[in-house]
Amino acid sequence: MTRPVVHATAGHRLGSANPHQEAPADLRLVPLALAAWGAAALALGTPGRWTVIGVAACLLAAGLLLVWPGAGPKRGLNGVAVAGVLLCAAAGAASAGLHGADLHRGPVPGLAERYARVTTELTVTSDPRPTRPRVRGDRMAGGGFVLDADLTRVMTPRGGTTTGRTPVLVIVAPGEHSGRWQRLLPSTRLRLTGKLAPPLREDDRYAAALRMEGTGPPLVIGEPTRVQRTAGELRAGLREATERLPPDARALLPGLVVGDTSRVPPELHDAFAATDLLHLMAVSGSNLTIVLALLIGPAGLAIRAERRGLAPRLGISLRSTALLGGALTLAFVIVCRPEPSVLRAAACGAITLLAIGTGRRRTLLPALAAAVLLLVLYDPWLARSYGFLLSVLATGALLTIGPRWSAALVRRGVPPRLAEVLAAAGAAQAVCAPVVAVFAARVGLVAIPCNLFAELAVAPATVLGFAALAVAPVAMPVAEVLARCAGWPAGWIASVARAGAALPGAEAAWPGGWRGGLLLAVVTVLVLLALRRVPRHPWMAAVCAVLLLLAVLRPPPLTRIVTGWPPPGWTFAMCDVGQGDAAVLAAGDSTAVVVDAGPDPGPADRCLRDLGVTRVPLLVLTHFHADHVAGLPGVLRGRAIGAIQTTVSEDPPEQAAFVRRTAAGARVPVVRARPGEQRRIGPLTWRVLWPRAGTAPAAGEANDSSVTLFVRVARGPTLLLLGDLEPPAQRGLLRDYPTLPPVDVLKVAHHGSPFQHPGLLREVRPRLALVSAGRDNPYGHPSPRTVDALRAGGAAVLRTDTDGAIAVLGAGAGLRAVPRGRT
Repeated sequence: MTRPVVHATAGHRLGSANPHQEAPADLRLVPLALAAWGAAALALGTPGRWTVIGVAACLLAAGLLLVWPGAGPKRGLNGVAVAGVLLCAAAGAASAGLHGADLHRGPVPGLAERYARVTTELTVTSDPRPTRPRVRGDRMAGGGFVLDADLTRVMTPRGGTTTGRTPVLVIVAPGEHSGRWQRLLPSTRLRLTGKLAPPLREDDRYAAALRMEGTGPPLVIGEPTRVQRTAGELRAGLREATERLPPDARALLPGLVVGDTSRVPPELHDAFAATDLLHLMAVSGSNLTIVLALLIGPAGLAIRAERRGLAPRLGISLRSTALLGGALTLAFVIVCRPEPSVLRAAACGAITLLAIGTGRRRTLLPALAAAVLLLVLYDPWLARSYGFLLSVLATGALLTIGPRWSAALVRRGVPPRLAEVLAAAGAAQAVCAPVVAVFAARVGLVAIPCNLFAELAVAPATVLGFAALAVAPVAMPVAEVLARCAGWPAGWIASVARAGAALPGAEAAWPGGWRGGLLLAVVTVLVLLALRRVPRHPWMAAVCAVLLLLAVLRPPPLTRIVTGWPPPGWTFAMCDVGQGDAAVLAAGDSTAVVVDAGPDPGPADRCLRDLGVTRVPLLVLTHFHADHVAGLPGVLRGRAIGAIQTTVSEDPPEQAAFVRRTAAGARVPVVRARPGEQRRIGPLTWRVLWPRAGTAPAAGEANDSSVTLFVRVARGPTLLLLGDLEPPAQRGLLRDYPTLPPVDVLKVAHHGSPFQHPGLLREVRPRLALVSAGRDNPYGHPSPRTVDALRAGGAAVLRTDTDGAIAVLGAGAGLRAVPRGRT
């Protein structure tokens, strides 16, 4: 007997009294949306004359097809359909051309080319966004704010005044008034003085960047609109309600509910990126879906007598429900701000609500296509937005691939609800991973399980978070209780991200650019084809699962066998952390003393993972320059740290404060190095040679306060680690220790800069000289003069910019250095 057809998630026979009927997908709007999208993306990077020619050609061809139907295709495609595609392409290109022309109109582009100093009046069009601090040389740069604005008036020093409306990016340096900048709302009018500069990219959506002079407060000349003030009060109320939550929940909940990521620390952001959970902080369409589901219930039942949700329970009619849902969608966009994912979700929701209100059933795929078409015509810059592309791809996968995979899993005995969740996560990852590889050059290996675990908490966190948002203006104590309840699932999501990112194989390197994306797309298709054969071969499924588990966990013994890194018996390793320092002294099984943390947490963490280091009894930070301490969170990540030892000079003070703040957050004590002190851990014995007792370098000379160590390894080499000592301190070191013995390994000072004391190099006569420097760094490190001097003294010179990470093993005649090579 033929088995009745069953929908994967409904569990009912098609044709029964309460079916979830699935008609063939309506794809008529898809080519129209793709035509407008592609044409807009091309036109944004094309000179205006070619855009005009392209639009005219599309209009002419469409007109011919409509006026003379015989000129169109005889078979296959309908001539009217082709004309529609051409007209949408012309509309997309025309919209992009007009928006692009706005960037070149008026005096702003010319003033930006001259880096002119101007006084401007402008209207804020976005929330201020904190910029992530970056290491620039030995300092942390950035950490201020950027915001979008429409420049409406320009006054030059020569007295010229011009009015208009030109989009610009305002860049604000950090300062004592950062809080006032951070509280600015869209629609606020400002008068600012600064320097104009050209945009970073030719296809940027800004006509210029306006860099503020000084760190003063913004001069407000016009208050925001009442709507924006209300939205700002709601967002501020949610921040206040979450003030007493644990750090991760306090940072994440506002981002999860309204996209406010101002509290999210860089390491938590990196954890979400490594596990492909960033869409949760970008206010994805799922947030609006959850809110609308509370009102109208499941979309499949929305226009039936059996509809669910709060609306029928409150006696609200179908059309009133649609109107109420539309108002809720509009409020959602205003409060959460018009980000690409929010706009896409809002447009889809609005079209679906329109269908419900008119009593005409529509599937969500045409709604998605219509949303893409309308949004690209309204804001053609979305056509080149990776966030918008990922949002559309993920939604399309959930609507097309997800149900098929869900049905296949149900046929194999997976419970329907679990099958739906697994299929949704897998489909979204399959279509989005190639795009992520294009600009991130990586593949997330834990994205699917992390999304599955996080999904358990998204709905309760979102619902309770929105409840706290709504209640905060009228009853803050109640909002705090709701926020505390929402903090539990939000904390769970953060824990999932941190746990997933802490796995050694959380992400794998992959070729970037479009070639890398296409390669991953091909690999994904091949893997999916292979998975279709897995049910026939259970042993193959078991082998694949074990291989994936090993790739994620990367047990050190197996990793060493496969990669040959680290070499057995290594005693010292210099990490490849770019333009900075991070070195590791082996002190026993999975134990090491770490000297410096590099400029970025990611490379420091990966280096220690590769070396199998899980316990660090002592972390020595030679001095407080950013290229030696900014990677501290990476060393702390998932490891037991006994103590952090620093130098006597807290210069620069802001980076010394960063170290103490980060250490306090991890509950790791901070101690100062005492000149002449001696320590022993496992096979390691060392002595602190510098800085000299009773003296401290002048401000701005932090290099000369570098903690300098003379290390002996039992049955191993002797090492001299110089930090970033400059020649004056190197001469002082030689005066204080005139009998300094020759060493096997020298960590060359200051990344091999040309400023070295020749007498010290002659005195220690290293056999191996190791230089930590970044590839293509702007300082010319290491200096050819320094390298030649070391080689003339008989040293073999290895450098991380060309050799990658370097491991030292053996002793005496068997001493050697093993470079890992660039990856």
